Amino acid sequence: MRVTVIPNPVLQGFNPDPSACRVGEAYYLVTSTFEYMPGLPIYRSTDLVDWEIVGHVITRMEQGGLGDAATGGGVWAPTLRHRDGVFYCIVTIAMGRGCVVFSATDPAGPWDDGVLIEGIEGIDPDLAWDADGTAIVTYSGLVTKGEDFGTHTGIRQVDVDLATGALLSEKRSLWSGSGFMFPEAPHLVERDGWWYLFIAEGGTERGHGESVARSRDPRGGFVPGPANPFLTARSTERPVQNTGHGDLVETATGEWLMFCLGVRPRGAVRSFSALGRETFCSRIAWVDGWPTAEPIELSLRPGPEAEEIAFDGPLDAGWMAIRRTVGSVADLQARPGAITLHGEGVGMDAQSPVFVGRRQRHQTASAAVTVEADDARGGLAVRYDEATFYEVLVDASSGGTRVEARAVIPGFERTASVDVPPGPVELEIAAVRPGTAGAPEITGFVDMITSDVVRLIARAGGQEHVLAEVDGRSLSAETAGSFTGRVLGLVAVRGDVSFRGWRYEGSDT
Repeated sequence: MRVTVIPNPVLQGFNPDPSACRVGEAYYLVTSTFEYMPGLPIYRSTDLVDWEIVGHVITRMEQGGLGDAATGGGVWAPTLRHRDGVFYCIVTIAMGRGCVVFSATDPAGPWDDGVLIEGIEGIDPDLAWDADGTAIVTYSGLVTKGEDFGTHTGIRQVDVDLATGALLSEKRSLWSGSGFMFPEAPHLVERDGWWYLFIAEGGTERGHGESVARSRDPRGGFVPGPANPFLTARSTERPVQNTGHGDLVETATGEWLMFCLGVRPRGAVRSFSALGRETFCSRIAWVDGWPTAEPIELSLRPGPEAEEIAFDGPLDAGWMAIRRTVGSVADLQARPGAITLHGEGVGMDAQSPVFVGRRQRHQTASAAVTVEADDARGGLAVRYDEATFYEVLVDASSGGTRVEARAVIPGFERTASVDVPPGPVELEIAAVRPGTAGAPEITGFVDMITSDVVRLIARAGGQEHVLAEVDGRSLSAETAGSFTGRVLGLVAVRGDVSFRGWRYEGSDT
């Protein structure tokens, strides 16, 4: 029986490199988180429609060592598997700890501190077991540290003792694709006596695709499929681009699904993906022993969506911090009904700002919050990385209260400010499409090209101030070049800044 209609994207907003497994009637997904904490969210669903974060693999700093993670480094491309009552998550902590396998009996956690697999110089590790129960790690041979940094040796494989991290065999080279750039994201899947080696190739940008080879032996002798790449959106007009990096799951009814990453570019020439790489799904059919994939089309959830958070209880699993834990940043005790951040004299351009945020999940979206700052500086920001962010901040001192807006991209900064009466100030960041309600008018072709316009707004003393309307294309995957996506959140620069009444609204119109 065919499963229900599956929304696409499956997971909205910054959720790249998905890996999935099924345990009984439940499905589990994990995605990459790079420099953000907690790391590696575990999503759970029983109907393939509604997903909730039940926990994170990396919740303690010592698990990931992300305090010094380089931008673009950190937690890359995990694989999630279940065997004999144990969940395993194997991942590369790039430019840091290396290849680590974590385990837990409950996907909600706690997960252990992880076993380092010494000697694997690569990314995107996959985990499988042969008929004898020997663990096999297959990976993309990109060296991420040391004197050989940047060297790529193709798809590699080695047998591993998961308890100790020791290598049990010599490393071996496998089929590395059809000749397209950057073979990565290998996953081994066994079906009907065949081992299928799935890889992504073509780079994670517009040339991205998914290819396959098969062998009777998981350790080699792979023969490429007849139609590689069998999943790609390259050179098409499809609304979902960059599709690839797939992992397969067999449903409880015997259907096969591939979860993969993709982007939703906007603008007249579809050049800018504000949300970064999201998780999508394709149905897989088997023809003459080879997988074929349905093209990935949009199947959007009904909207609009509204979310309100009163900060009168523990924070939910959707909040993230940068290279530090949420608990080390967010204070829910200082002021009842508020979240308070204690500034450390650094802002959003720091490696570890005092910031907690949530993924922007919709193409049109706004986040608003009321700020209370007494001799303090802080407010609302939207971030791609420490060199690419927009913010609107309240700066209160004995000299008065000023609201400042900043748009920062590499090599350029735009600012605006307004003085407001003392007291609480409502701040809003809104991403709107040019020519739609509440957005600037389209006056020429240039206005049609961008993904959106980001409005930086303050309300105080009964007046609304639109401090800036900034082109949104700089906060996109293509321009920023980051592997993440937009994260909207709260920041404190100086003093104690309290926030009340988080409100998020989003739609994909």
